[in-house]
Amino acid sequence: MNTDHEIEPVPGLPENLPSGERILWQGAPRWTGLARRAFHARTVAIYFGLLVLWRLVDGLVGGESVAALATAMAWMLALGLAGVGLLCLLAWLHAWSSLYTITNKRIVLRIGVAIPITMNLPFSVIASADFRDHGDGTGDIPIRIGGEQKVSWLLLWPNVKPWRMSRPEPMLRAVPDAQRAADILSNALLAAQEGQGERTAVAGAAARSEEDVDRSAAGDPGRLMPAAS
Repeated sequence: MNTDHEIEPVPGLPENLPSGERILWQGAPRWTGLARRAFHARTVAIYFGLLVLWRLVDGLVGGESVAALATAMAWMLALGLAGVGLLCLLAWLHAWSSLYTITNKRIVLRIGVAIPITMNLPFSVIASADFRDHGDGTGDIPIRIGGEQKVSWLLLWPNVKPWRMSRPEPMLRAVPDAQRAADILSNALLAAQEGQGERTAVAGAAARSEEDVDRSAAGDPGRLMPAAS
């Protein structure tokens, strides 16, 4: 199967990393987690199971023949299996085509089945990141975007936090070993904030130094200068 993924200079990235940037973590969603929580395959399976059970009870109470009842149940069971199978296939395709990357400067989401896209989330636009463990070896890491920055819910789905339509939150979804990924992201965000604080302090000190030099050259208006003789 030929895809655009094969021509990526770095897996999951549309171009080589710039100088000073490095990959800290990469991972893909687990398709079983997507099938269960994004595509609700288990819920659909339970629904069809209840329908088949109801049809069996109704047929037995109504005195329906065994052959007719078996035929009706077979059709319902086949329809349910086809629906669940389709949902699982979609989950597998999304898991196969998606790759999440955390660098020391940003989060990159390569997502999309029919039309692959790459979304960059620089640390400067990230307000916070959360973590949820599902107890099945996978977890979710939703990302809250700060300021006026907005992303498209439809464009991101299923890599987005459910039911956040007005203010969508991109999400690393159904990630195996999600706790480790969350720790790496947390440390990277903290390091980036500390680095920004240091750069701001240095810039402020440099600005104050330049101001002092300008005052010395022009004469500090806050001090009396000796009159020329």
